[in-house]
Amino acid sequence: MTKPIAQATGRRKTSVARVRLLDGTGQFTLNGKSLDDFFPEPTHRLRIVEPLKLTELEGRYDISATLEGGGTTGQSDALRLGIARALVEIDPDLRPALKKAGLLRRDDRKVERKKYGLRKARRAPQFTKR
Repeated sequence: MTKPIAQATGRRKTSVARVRLLDGTGQFTLNGKSLDDFFPEPTHRLRIVEPLKLTELEGRYDISATLEGGGTTGQSDALRLGIARALVEIDPDLRPALKKAGLLRRDDRKVERKKYGLRKARRAPQFTKR
């Protein structure tokens, strides 16, 4: 395997994506699978390639990533952030465009924990007056 040009990490909810960009033809290798096999949902694939389309670098780099934790949406958003961060590492001039599009911002929303005395995080038991 060739030496990576850039490495970056993306996170979302409980998902972590460790991304490596290599010179190549636009191939994705995600946990040993292709992009279509790992993310069958087309909306996830569109969100993942967004940083590459925005910077017009589609098909220029091979992307190898290790994804763990969370579900498909969390993993796809973590991968998207990792790709954007790796592109900035390669060329700092891409930062303003990616930042303006909101691709360098980590979505820090997480599931709120359940509290005692409640059914869910905020849902209280039904109240009966009489």
